[in-house]
Amino acid sequence: MKKLTSNFNNIFLVLTGIILMAVISSSVVYSLVKDKIQLSKEEKLQSAIRKVLPPYDHFDPKPLEMNDGVEVMKIFKAYDKQNRFVGAAVESSSNNGYIGHIDVMVGFERSGKIVNYVVTEQNETPGLGARIIDWFKTEHKSQNIIGKDASAANLSVRNDGGDIDAITGATITSRAFLFAVRNAYFAFTSNTGQVASAVNLKADSIQNPTNH
Repeated sequence: MKKLTSNFNNIFLVLTGIILMAVISSSVVYSLVKDKIQLSKEEKLQSAIRKVLPPYDHFDPKPLEMNDGVEVMKIFKAYDKQNRFVGAAVESSSNNGYIGHIDVMVGFERSGKIVNYVVTEQNETPGLGARIIDWFKTEHKSQNIIGKDASAANLSVRNDGGDIDAITGATITSRAFLFAVRNAYFAFTSNTGQVASAVNLKADSIQNPTNH
């Protein structure tokens, strides 16, 4: 077999082949990883919904959506075996964390009481802002929001005249988290028709907090 002459054209062909193989391999790997990432996100979403809902039989797999001009909130309505509305899980967020974006899933009973919440995405400071994961569901002084009637409680930090104790040393993160919770309740009342009014929350729920 005749050996290839080592010249520019042969080298170019060999390098081109190597590059093409690398691109094809990368595309295949990316496609596989992308599917796994998407599946993981979906499983995480479904898990968060189940954790925050009141006792239920089934929920709408396709959520209602509400755009407040900044974020798109998703409302997953839940029902009992008789197909009666029992509450909803609301996906909400804030861009004003100390580090940046915070995503939460908040569950409400039909009456508007907060059932539970799950922080689905955050990059806040470990040991400080990252404590939002459980700070606001811990029974200590006035930091717990679980069980509160969102139509009556002032879900803002005490520094701003609210009812809730901020995370020690992480007021900015606390403001952002509670903003997302208020927005979740606003979306809940606007899309379920099960709670009489959310007038006291509408004014600040459609604006990002400015005091840091």
